[in-house]
Amino acid sequence: MSTDDPIQSFWEDARVRAKANRVPGYLGVTARESLAPPAWSFGAGPDDADELLDLVLSGTKTATSSAQRDYVDGEEREPEEGDLSIITDGEGRPRALIQTTSVRTVPFGEVDAAHAAAEGEGDLSLGHWRDVHRRFFEQSAGGAPVTDDLPVILEEFTILYAADTGD
Repeated sequence: MSTDDPIQSFWEDARVRAKANRVPGYLGVTARESLAPPAWSFGAGPDDADELLDLVLSGTKTATSSAQRDYVDGEEREPEEGDLSIITDGEGRPRALIQTTSVRTVPFGEVDAAHAAAEGEGDLSLGHWRDVHRRFFEQSAGGAPVTDDLPVILEEFTILYAADTGD
């Protein structure tokens, strides 16, 4: 049942192992017709992707965030509770299947310490979260400033399946 596409091969294995066979919206009539969830990596480059993936796989990172303005072009839809995602490493290899368990949108200035800690980065503090995410959100918007009223989408997720890489 394997294909030459590593994402599709990962999905065919992960959906069975994670018992995601019955998740609406991702399934076709046969396994080969099932639509793989979006595949993406955390961060702004390969090093970030690997570092943040390690935090996910260790259970330290159980949340993420994005600036709502990054979705205005319509290329991607905003995350929703129940969404599945294939998380890749810095080389684009699929490593984990996650499911979004909670989504809320708040102003940047109202992101709380609990969410900052759940993102699992740095010293887990809200101050660290604000510094890192202010820079990241500004960079992703071509330098557009981040104000305290910038809408930020906060997601919580759980790992449904992690690939055994054999490293």
